[in-house]
Formats: sequence, C-alpha cells, structure tokens
Amino acid sequence: MDVRVVYCLFLWAAHFFLAMPHTTPRVLGNKSETGDEQDACINLIPCQDNGAICIQPCSPSFHGETRFVCEDRKWQMLSDACASLDVQSLFQRISQSELPCSGEHLPFVGGGKLGHGKPGDGAKHFGAGNHSCQADFSCIIPDILSSPAIPGNIADIVELLKKISLLLSENVTRGKMQSYSRIANHILNSSIISNWAFVKNKNAGSILLDSVNLFAGKLLLRNGSESIQEPFIATKGYSIHRNTSRKSFDFSMEFNSTGNITGQVVIPEEELLRLPRASKAISVAFPTLGAVLETTQPDPAFVNGMVLSVSLPEELQNILLTFEKLNKLEQVGAQCVGWHSAERRWDPRACEVRAHNVTAVVCVCAHRRRAYSAFSILMAPAAPRSSLLDAITRVGLGLSILSLVLCLLIEAVVWHHVTKTEITYMRHFCLVNIAASLLVADILFILAAIVHNAALNYQLCVAVTFFLHFFYLALFFWMFTLGLLILYGLLLIFFKITRSVFLAAAFSIGYGCPLVISILTVAITEPKNGYLRSGACWLNWYETKALLAFVIPALSIIVVNLIVVVVVMVKTGRSSIGEGCKSQDLSSVIRISKNVALLTPLLGLTWGFGLATIIDSRSLAFHIVFALLNAFQGFFILLFGTLLDRKTREALRMNCLSSRRKWGLEKVKFIYFPTNG
Repeated sequence: MDVRVVYCLFLWAAHFFLAMPHTTPRVLGNKSETGDEQDACINLIPCQDNGAICIQPCSPSFHGETRFVCEDRKWQMLSDACASLDVQSLFQRISQSELPCSGEHLPFVGGGKLGHGKPGDGAKHFGAGNHSCQADFSCIIPDILSSPAIPGNIADIVELLKKISLLLSENVTRGKMQSYSRIANHILNSSIISNWAFVKNKNAGSILLDSVNLFAGKLLLRNGSESIQEPFIATKGYSIHRNTSRKSFDFSMEFNSTGNITGQVVIPEEELLRLPRASKAISVAFPTLGAVLETTQPDPAFVNGMVLSVSLPEELQNILLTFEKLNKLEQVGAQCVGWHSAERRWDPRACEVRAHNVTAVVCVCAHRRRAYSAFSILMAPAAPRSSLLDAITRVGLGLSILSLVLCLLIEAVVWHHVTKTEITYMRHFCLVNIAASLLVADILFILAAIVHNAALNYQLCVAVTFFLHFFYLALFFWMFTLGLLILYGLLLIFFKITRSVFLAAAFSIGYGCPLVISILTVAITEPKNGYLRSGACWLNWYETKALLAFVIPALSIIVVNLIVVVVVMVKTGRSSIGEGCKSQDLSSVIRISKNVALLTPLLGLTWGFGLATIIDSRSLAFHIVFALLNAFQGFFILLFGTLLDRKTREALRMNCLSSRRKWGLEKVKFIYFPTNG
C-alpha cells in the first residue's frame, strides 16, 4: 500500500480518537483532583507526593495540555504542549497534490492532535494560489510567523518541518529552502531559546537538526553555488570536483543582542582529489541550536560556538572547521565534538583539536563516519590559570633540570669509586637511567607546552606526547628495576648474575616495557582520534582513557616497590644487622632500600595528585600541589639518590681532596720550576 494512503488513513483514525474532549485536570501519583481548568495544578499547594504528575488542560484558545511535577511540595512545570497552530492544515495546504487524499475532506490536526480545527477551515486556502504555495511553501509563512514561539508551537513546527523533509523534499529549490529556513528561524530566535526547556519531546532539537540536514542536502544549486541566510540559520552550497581548489564556507551570524559569531567549514584540496566525479557540498550553520541540544559529557560542558552541519560526498574523509568562541575567557578550554544522530549526544571521538587560542578553535572532523550530522565545540573545563601556578611550574622545572644535570655530573665524577662491586654498579646504573629519563621528560614537558601554545603541527604534538609517555614510563620502570635489584641482593644470595646479563635484563625492563606500552597506546587510540587530550599535548582521558596506559603501570610499580621495602624491613629486622656482621653487599642493599623507600612514596604522591587534577580539573589546590611535587622530582632524586648517600659523599670528598692536592702540587711545581720563556 502506498505510504501516502496509509498516512491519510492514519489522520482519519487520529481525528476520531483524539477529538474526545478532556477538560478535567488529572493528578497522577496521588488522590488529589480538581475541577478548575485554569491554574489547577498551581492551586494544589502544597502538592502531596514528590514525583506526582499533574496534567492541566490549556485555555480555550489553545489545544494540548501542560504537565507539572511535584518537587519539594510545590508544582513545577515539566512540559507545556499548549499550542495555537493547526500545523496539519498548514501541511495540507502545501502538499495537496502530493498526497492521494483531498485537502478539503481531511481532518485538521494541531501537532498531532486532531479535532481542534473546524471542518472546512482549510478549504479557503486552496484554489488558484495553491500551485504557487506548493512551489515555495510561501503561503504558510504568515500564519507561522504570527504565532507565538511557545513550547507547544515549537514542538508542532518541529513536526511540520520533519514531515516536509520526509514527504516534500524532492527538488528543493531556492524558494522552498528560503521558506523552510524562515520557519526554522522562527523557533531558533535567541529570545525564545529558553522555551525549548518545556517542549514535551526532549529530542525535538535533534529531530530539527536531522530534518534540516535532510532537506538542505537535496538543495538544487543554481550556477554551481547557493547561499540562503536568515538571522539564526544559514545554508550554503557549492558544486565541487577533484580539480577544485580548497573550498570554504564562511558564516557570520547573529547570536544575541551583543553581536555576531563566526564559523567556517573548509574542505582541504587533498580531500577533493578523492572525488571520482562532480558533486555538491552543503553546509548549514546554527548559532543558537547548541543551547537546545543537550550535552551529556562526563564533565560539565556546554556548547561554546555555533553548530555546523555538513552534507558531503562519501569519498571525503576529513574536514576542517573553525569555531569562534562564545565565551572567550582565557581559562575556558575547548573540546571538538560531533553530534551522534542515533545516540543523540555530543561525541568527542568525531573530532580533534588542531589549533586553539582564546578566541577560536580549529577542529579536524571525520566526515567518513556517517553517524555524525553536525559539529561544534564544547566549553571543556580547563586547568585553572594562576600566576602562582605558572611561577611554581617554571621555577620547579628549572630547579628539577638543574638538579638532574648535577646528579649526572656527580655520578660521572664518582663512578669509579662507587661501582667497585656488582651490586653497587647495578644500583648506580639504575640511578643514572632514572635521572636521564626524568631529564628528557622534563625537556619534553617544556616542548609540549610550546607546541600546544603555538598551535603547531598536530603530528608534532603526537610525537611529543609519545616520547613524553615513554620517558615518564621509563622513570617508573627503572624504579621497578631498583626494586628487583633489592630482592636479588637480599633473597638470592647464592645466585650471582654477570654484568652483561644484568644490563640486558635492565634495558629490557627499563626501556623495553615502556616502548611496548607506548607503541600499543598510540596504535590503538590514534586511529580513533583518541590519543591526545583536547587542547594539550598529553594522553587523552575523557574519551578513550589512554592516560590509563601511564597511570596503571606507574601506580602498580609504586605498590610493588612499597611491598619490596616492607620485605626488606622484615628480613633485615630478623638478622644481626647493627652488630657489625653485615656484609658489604647487604649494606649496599640497605642503602638501595632507603633510596626506594624515600623516592617511591614521593613519586606515588606526585602522580596521585596528578590523577586528582583529572578527577577535579578545576581545583587550584590540586594543581598547585601536583606542580610542586612534579617540578621538584629532579631535586628529590639528587637529594635522596645522591647527596644523602654516604658512599657517594665520601667518594665526592675524596675526589675533591685529590683534585685540590693535585692542584696544589701543580701550583708548587709552577712556582719552583717555572717554564722557560
């Protein structure tokens, strides 16, 4: 059976079912009822049961109903379906020749509720002017624009636009698109956006977006381009082919009384080369629709730019979108997102931030994922900006780098004095690699900040993040190697390993494991655009949880090393240590255990606060404590790993005395045996 015949039969059935009057307010969830038609629910003060629903009919000039919910013993409006428009008769006026049933015999429906129009009301609209109305829908514009944009009318207009998109979207001419845009513009005006909160269907905004995209996607282009603009919705289209240079859609639209907001869609030239044939590209901009679409991010976030939808050939994979920010405060972060039509939510996997500054954000979005119908930016919570936090980070990083360089210099000076046994050699070898790993990580940390602030190449940001991840992991895995060294020296007394075996095992653990984890992380998350954190050169957390590839190994090593320290305390407590009978190797193990016992809690505390800054990213206190601990890790390694070690201090003192004695002899030789000339 033809779909349009079924549609008409449905209208007839709905007419007789919904025409039955109901004027008595009904309270669901408790026993209270009232016969008052006007403000009936408001007069039920106090309401009896929280969560109870009161359904109140509209005033005589409207059809529909208003629902209230009982909260804190007061009735709060839940939804308002009271409407004055008869959108079914409006639809009949523009579709008489499209449907197989005569408009003059159809019942009239308002927003799906029939029986509110009078029989024959629609007939006066038909006649000689109906053909021009079907050509551009212009005859229904005055009725819609003269109606108030109340929640009930908004819902009905959304349904009207949906029907037009589904049933009347063949051969969309400029005239039809202009009328369609004027209708949508009426319910997207910034002055009435707050009314959307009481629309009964909470998915109405998503339905409107899908309807506009469907209708605009069939727009016929005159002379290879088209541009139709209303204050709160704009449509642009271009003919494109593989020889076309880079195409851009530039929008500048009114947002509110304070001024305009801009947006841009760019199709890169390399993408256009994928086109096998001539095609068209359509983009629609909505400066206010973002306030309507619900944000369901794990952290509170709000749409901070216009919504840009695109209709492109399937061959195109990636597009560039530039969004001007509504909120231009420096501490406001940004997250590029795509609207998932099926799940009706913002999805950060659709896009990634390419560049970001105080006023605008550039996003790279994957158009090849057909699930996304539109794109925008969310106001992501950013780390709080503070001059104190910046000062701590700069000073701390400088001190950390200086401390690590000094640590490596001291190790180089005393190396031959402190590595006379296998166990001491292994200890200092691990310490050198710990210091070197953190030194490189600190330098990369500075480079990551430069790359992010300058909005440089995305691939460079990925590379910096990869090596930053690798060297931070190496720091912890060399700490883990120290822990294993303690167990070896303490428990495997009669099992000796050669230096070459130790070096092979240490490099495999210290650098091999981090390399495997880092490669797997980037290989799994980068194809999904989930490797980088939005607006920073560091591992993603909110979408793909890529940061767990650092957090889990690091915290696991901290726990293992703390267990090792406990084992050492128990083992040595039972021996006769302190009575002068401990061996040289056991003494070295005790010194290593002290290093691990001091450094492990400090590293654990540092990255524990690092995790806290992710959980509560707006806490300035967490950021300051993390910055202090993180920036001074190099100083901690110098202090507890080198300066507080008795053997190292003795070797350093001997080296200084030897150097001073040698310098003194050279001076005496110079005085008593002057060179000729």
